[in-house]
Amino acid sequence: MQLTDTHCHLFFEQLKGDLDAIVKNARDFNVTRLICVGTSLADSRESVQIASAHEHVWAAAGAHPHEAQAFLDDPARTAELGRLLGQPKVVAVGEIGLDFYKDYAPRDVQAKALRAQIEAGLPSGLPFIFHVRDAWADFWQIFDDYQGLRGVVHSFSSGVKQLEAALSRGLYVGLNGIMTFTKDQAQLEAARQVPLDRLLLETDAPFLTPAPFRGEVCEPKHVLATAEFLADLRGQSTTEISEATTANAVRLFSLK
Repeated sequence: MQLTDTHCHLFFEQLKGDLDAIVKNARDFNVTRLICVGTSLADSRESVQIASAHEHVWAAAGAHPHEAQAFLDDPARTAELGRLLGQPKVVAVGEIGLDFYKDYAPRDVQAKALRAQIEAGLPSGLPFIFHVRDAWADFWQIFDDYQGLRGVVHSFSSGVKQLEAALSRGLYVGLNGIMTFTKDQAQLEAARQVPLDRLLLETDAPFLTPAPFRGEVCEPKHVLATAEFLADLRGQSTTEISEATTANAVRLFSLK
């Protein structure tokens, strides 16, 4: 059995102190591939460095919507993003998107940053890792303005309506520890309905630790707990979930 954590943040302080141990812990739990996802261009650079130093780690580069203002304030950022996307072991653009739940950046600024990063990322041919929170209508309006977008809606926690919208556009759906502790039945029903060939697993480590490990720092190894929960929720085996989601990750992100 092999699992893939398609979304973790190994550069945050809770994890970066002993990355060799974090990666080993993951492998001990059959998590054999990790994608370290940037949330700013600074930590995207760190992600590239981490990936280059660890055989089974890959990187994604992009600016989270909370970082939208900083991204737009520096006219050199778009060119820098393009350069990062050309680095070895960078397999995706992300995470980018819209977050209207916290509104750390003005909504129009988030939209401009999202468009700028889509346009910077398209020439690379890489998939996109999208962060969307309480912003679906605006997100789909932007998404539909571009041709050839492919990727994953990360940390999906919406219902069947938005699941169908994502699937109709050919996107993959990333599920994480939220599923193990949510009380929202609409979220759980959507998780049941994600087609197996469109499902990805992730942790968002060091955040969103799954039950029954709440209170601990989330690590990539915890993707196993989410796989086990989803297997039970969906009436499938953990092996079936792990094999399908790893095959999906290898296919989408061209992981070797």
